[in-house]
Order: sequence, then structure tokens, then C-alpha cells
Amino acid sequence: MLRIILFLVIIALAAAGAAWVAEQPGDVVLSWNAWRAEMRLPVFILGLGAAIVAIGLVWWIITALLRAPGRMKRGRVERRSGRARHAITQGLLAVGHGDAAAARQHATAARRHAPHDPLALLLQAQSAQLEGDREGARRAFLAMAGRDDTKSLGMRGLYIEAQRSDDPYAALAIAEEALRLQPNSAWASQAVLGFRCARADWTGALEILETNFSAGLIDKKAFRRQRAVLLTARALDVEDSDESLSRDSALEANKLAPTLVPAAVLAAKHLAQTHQVRRAMKVIETAWQAQPHPDLAEAYAHIKPGDAPALRLARVENLIAKNSQDFESALAIARAGIEAGEFARARRALEPFIDNPTQRVAMLMAEIEHGERGDTTKARAWTLRAVRALPDAVWTADGYISDHWRPVSPVTGRLDAFQWQVPLAALPAKKTVVVEDNPFHDALIASSAPEALPPAKADEPVTVTIESVAEAAVVTPTETEPAVVTVEPEPAADKPKDAKDKEAAKTAMESPAAAETVIPMPSPPLFHRRAQPQPVIPIVRAPDDPGVDEEAPPEEFSEHSPTPAGQSGSWRGYRPPR
Repeated sequence: MLRIILFLVIIALAAAGAAWVAEQPGDVVLSWNAWRAEMRLPVFILGLGAAIVAIGLVWWIITALLRAPGRMKRGRVERRSGRARHAITQGLLAVGHGDAAAARQHATAARRHAPHDPLALLLQAQSAQLEGDREGARRAFLAMAGRDDTKSLGMRGLYIEAQRSDDPYAALAIAEEALRLQPNSAWASQAVLGFRCARADWTGALEILETNFSAGLIDKKAFRRQRAVLLTARALDVEDSDESLSRDSALEANKLAPTLVPAAVLAAKHLAQTHQVRRAMKVIETAWQAQPHPDLAEAYAHIKPGDAPALRLARVENLIAKNSQDFESALAIARAGIEAGEFARARRALEPFIDNPTQRVAMLMAEIEHGERGDTTKARAWTLRAVRALPDAVWTADGYISDHWRPVSPVTGRLDAFQWQVPLAALPAKKTVVVEDNPFHDALIASSAPEALPPAKADEPVTVTIESVAEAAVVTPTETEPAVVTVEPEPAADKPKDAKDKEAAKTAMESPAAAETVIPMPSPPLFHRRAQPQPVIPIVRAPDDPGVDEEAPPEEFSEHSPTPAGQSGSWRGYRPPR
């Protein structure tokens, strides 16, 4: 709207100026030697304006002709650049989608239109990586490393390719060169730190950590924790060769991270050796309050070598006084009680965890049963139960389980990765566990089917037992005939054997349909029914209970109980593999 008003105003002013010039009187005479021109003033003004316009037009044409080659070149470059930008954009989108063919096509177009564009080189490298062309990706990253603006990106790409090629020496050399060229490079510093930790060069790793902290790559809290981890690793490494360095490193690590369990254990050990027992106990108590751990309890109990087991038990009770209901506290008391011969105290400590025991609880209960009462049978039962018991916490990092603490994860090289926790692979699943097919279970299922057994009387409770195959007459199935399972009720105990046999034969002759039932089975076991005071469900036990023999153990407490008569294999206590 404003432009329209401004245009109308200019037109009005031009018209007013032209009208004013036309009304001006006078003549204009131009004389040069014999040439003389005379005209009126309005005509002269109009002619002068036309001449100025003509001169301007000629100048514009000449200038446009002179600038035409440059403009054509710039236009051609802009069109190529536009095509290159479009190819780079579409190529990066194809890489994101995982379309290797489209990424390669757009990378070729981008390289043709803009061979020196950094993004075109990046697209070429990424498309080669997507196709698995290691050599092409390496050439692209080498070209990027030769440029000042993409040197760091090219070095990182070469480092990744060296790692994929399983060439740690080349990867280390590239990372060190990148760190030398750019000291504040986060990826290079982390890579060099990981390599030095892998080579157990803890002093060099501490230097890299100091450089990272000075460059602002990590905050103060992370720096203190990682320095404590590296100092602990160095203290453990030189514990036997350089006791002084080990002691200084352990004490500094405990000062930086009082809750780090291995640092607290090692620092307390060195303090106890220098007769600073109270300080050593304080170090362990601080770490125990933050995270109870069996290594802390063990170090606290043996803080004074040569103490009697009763003194060690009292010392452990003092340690767990503030959190006596903790799981690790109960296990520490149980261990100290067993060593001191206080089996009743150890049993009371483990009582809250017996119903759903872990492996360590089950093994401690086995020790209690064997040490207190000499009950080998119950001790063996607890030992077998430990196999199926819940798992305990262990040192784990990135799915890797270790029997001791480590400063670096062997899977990813991550510093301070190990945590004291139950491994993820051992956590109970929410879904129902499906047990693989087993002939024994198939037999039990077949025996419980309505077609497998004749209907029982209302007042006759039934249970299913397995007898030896050698004692039963089994009809061997052929290729065309299904297996025939003979099912017969067991006679009462007060009848003589002959009467039982006659009655069983008579029943089988009178009721052939009830005596024989055709059941397709992979193996032909024999089942008998017998009367019980009440219905019994076969194999009713806890999921982790392997079962205990109901018969009394022999007087000599032999380790191997004989196989009961009428049983070819020891099915008692059998549990299928999960």
C-alpha cells in the first residue's frame, strides 16, 4: 500500500514539473563557429533529459556485456552448488534411512558437483561405511584429514576404521596424534585414556585425566571419582612391589572417594599394618554405611590378625549395629558366627532369608547344618538347593561378571564401570518359564489325562507312582500299532499276595476297556494306582527345593544312599533343566 502511494506521489511531482517547464518562456541558442542551434527552453530541457537517458542506457549495455562472462560463471557455479547441496541433503537422509544404494548415488553426484566440499567428503565416507567398503571410507577420511577444516573429523574416522579392523596399534597412534594436534579433543583424550588403562599404565592415565580436567572436558565430581579409581588400580597393581606407593595411592583414593569399596579395604589394610587400627576401622565403617559389602566385613573382622573368633564376631556385630537388618549384615554375622562356633547365632541371622534363599545363604546353611549337628543329609540338601537358589550380587560391568573388582570394563573400556549388583542375566523373568519336553513329564501328563486311566471311584483317592520298567509287562509298540499301557489298581495291603493277583486278573478279564487303554507315547512307562488317605498331587515342592529323602538316613551317615527297591533310576528329587 505504501509503495502504491509513493509511486502516485512521484508521478504527480513529475507531471507538475513538466507543466512548470512548459510554461517557462525563453529561447536557448547554441553557437560553435559556423554552427548555430536555437530552440525554446522546454524543448532544450526535454532534449537534455533524453540525451542523459540515452547515455545511461549505452553505459549499462556496455557494462552488462563486460560483466556477462563473470555472471555466467557465477550462475554456473551456483547451479552446481545447488545440485551438490541437494545431493548432500538427500544422501545424508538416505544414510539415516539405511538406503546404501541411494546414499552411494547421491554421494557420486555430490562428488561430481562439489569435489572439495567437506560435506561431500563426509557423505562419501558414510556411504562407504554403510556399504561395508572399508577402503573407500579410509580414503575419504584420509582426504578429510588432509584439510585444515576437517582434520579432526578425518582423524576420528580413521580411528574408528582402525578399531573396526582390529588394529589397536594404529588406533592408538591416530588417537595420540589427534590429541597432540588438538589437546581439548574429547574423543581423542578418552581413547588414549582407555588404551593406557588397558595397558595398566595407571600413571599415564592419571596424566591424561589431569589434562582432561584442565581442558574442562569433565567436571570436578567425575574427576575426583575417576582419579580415585585409577589410584586404587595403581595401588593394587604395586601392592607387592612398591608398598609405599601402594599405601599413598590407596589413602589418596579413599580420601577422594570414601565409598569406593576396594579403596577402603586396601587403605584399611595399610593403616592396620602401621598400627592405626582405629583409623582403619573408621574407614571401613564409612564405606559400610554407604554400601555394605562382604569384602568390607571380612577386612573389618580381621583388622587385627590373630584375634580369637569370638572377638571377630563381636567386632562384626559392632560394624552392623546401625543397619543390622541389611542382607549383607546378616551374611556377615552368619559367617563370623560359623567361624566362632556360634551356630545358633548364625542361624538366627539367616532366618529371615531362608524361605527364599540366595546361593550364599544356602551354602551358609549347609555349613551350619554340617558344623552344628553333623547332619550330612541336610547339609547336602542345602548344597543342592544352592544350585537352584537366587543369585547373589557380584561385580558386573556391561554384562561381564568378575570375581573381583576391576577399574575398567573389559567389554567397552569404560572407566569405573564395575558395580556391585545382581547381573541382569540372572534377574527373574516376569514371563512363565517354559520347560523343554521331557519323557518323564510327558508320562506324568499322560497319566493325568482322562483317557490314560480308568475312572476311579468317588471314595478312592488316587496317586501316581513310577515303577521299574523291568517289573512291568509292557507291550512294545510297532510302526503300525500304538503303545499299550496297562493300568491296574493296587490291591489292599491286608489281602494275601495270591488273592491280590487273582483279583487283579479277574478285574482285567471282566473290564478289558478299563484294563487297557491305547495311548500314543514315545516311551511306554507303567503306572499303578494305589489308595491313599487323601488325594495327593505328584511332585509338590518349592521351585528351588530339590527334595529330601523321606527315609531316615543310615546310622553311619553314608554320603550315597542306596537306590530304593523297585526303582531302576533315582527319580527322587529330580528336577528338569530350566
